[in-house]
Amino acid sequence: PLIQSNPIQSNRTMKCSVLAFVSFMAISSSSAFVANTGTRRNKQTFVGASKASKHVMKSDDTTSILLASNKNCLSASSRKITQCSMSTTDTDTDTDTDTDNSSSTSTTESYDIVTVDLSQGRDYPIFIGDGFNDEEAGKLLRSHITGNRALLITNDLVAPLYLEKYESLLNNGGDIQIDTLVLPDGEANKTMEVMQLILDKCLELALDRKVTFIALGGGVIGDMVGFASAIYQRGVNFIQIPTTVMAMVDSSVGGKTGVNHPLGKNMIGAFHQPQCVFIDTQNLVSLPDRELQSGIAEVIKYGLIRDAPFFEWLDDNMELLNGRDATALRYAIKRSCESKAEVVKADELEAGLRATLNLGHTFGHAIENGSGYGAWLHGEAVAIGTCMAATMSRKMGWIDDDLVKRIYDIMIKAKCPVELPVDSPMNREVFLKAMSIDKKVANGKLRLILLKGDLGNCLFTGEFDEKAMVETIDEFVAECKGAQ
Repeated sequence: PLIQSNPIQSNRTMKCSVLAFVSFMAISSSSAFVANTGTRRNKQTFVGASKASKHVMKSDDTTSILLASNKNCLSASSRKITQCSMSTTDTDTDTDTDTDNSSSTSTTESYDIVTVDLSQGRDYPIFIGDGFNDEEAGKLLRSHITGNRALLITNDLVAPLYLEKYESLLNNGGDIQIDTLVLPDGEANKTMEVMQLILDKCLELALDRKVTFIALGGGVIGDMVGFASAIYQRGVNFIQIPTTVMAMVDSSVGGKTGVNHPLGKNMIGAFHQPQCVFIDTQNLVSLPDRELQSGIAEVIKYGLIRDAPFFEWLDDNMELLNGRDATALRYAIKRSCESKAEVVKADELEAGLRATLNLGHTFGHAIENGSGYGAWLHGEAVAIGTCMAATMSRKMGWIDDDLVKRIYDIMIKAKCPVELPVDSPMNREVFLKAMSIDKKVANGKLRLILLKGDLGNCLFTGEFDEKAMVETIDEFVAECKGAQ
């Protein structure tokens, strides 16, 4: 039978007063990328492109997970940013379930705290603020360093912008020795060879098991530093300081760490949770537009798979997000972190439910791998992959034309790509080869996250119409150079 998830309960909020914060000048980082210069086609066939498939999912498919729409996430009055409270109170709980999957969120005068609730005392906070003063930031970060040594690791784009600032914040107490390491930037450098530089530095400095690694940067740095901390002396502590939207709403939360392999993205890694995640949205002020849009694609995902009211809010407020409105950004990041925390609490090691966070990722990872790491930003590839998942879901009759159109429309509104350019090297064979070694393959069988039913519902399953998948791939590569 299908496994139905517990409805998400509304968040419990505690309010306490702290010193008012002082905003500091924002500086931001980005990942190096290779621009896709191919002219994009005007896609007109995504709605009603094919008749619904006659495929019927097997009733005994125990690998399928149906995720119910979150009715309690946001009240109807929160759709407009001017009406949206930055904290919520517990007004309704589901008495039909025994498991509390809600995230713990508190709000102070200067920042929010979302707690990732884990077993065995491994809970950790996500601090989310719009401008921390130096004293406040330093105290929060130092309080999560358990030893007297820390290694602050960043890349060569972030270093000129952030390294001196955060090194100073961490050194302010005077009781922790801070060493630094600067790695080359970009997805192309998310490799075992580059990560080895972290381990080399640790041994050169004779760092012991009490050291804390600190990842300062986007998703690439966060993933590599996290993986290095998981394997150095069989595991040391680490802290995430994400500087991109993508890292703030996704990769910094939940303990997935790793590096790429030439044959597959993120195929070498470990689950290793951080001590805390420190998010300052002021760091997004000068983030390149392309990086901002890439991160918004991951934010949209949460609305599609589990939080229909949040999707509606995003649709109403996308112009504010594109314009970097501080209140809108902080709210979107907070709500995304709450969703991620709820899922990680329920399924830390991705036995089923957590896999739903990978909507569009199987197609997207294939695009990243097949196009060459760095040709696409991760969120751009996921945006196209999400459109492919929606198209495939429609072909099987699992969602209607209106929902497919809404997905394309919101991606376009967010300025995310919805199709491959004509100069793309992608073709059917490249897609299928990359997807065959996806991490969601089990016993040789590919499993996908697809949409089914109303907005806010999705399915993680190995029982799907393969013909619909191949037809979807063929449609998306039809005009690509690699398919000619």
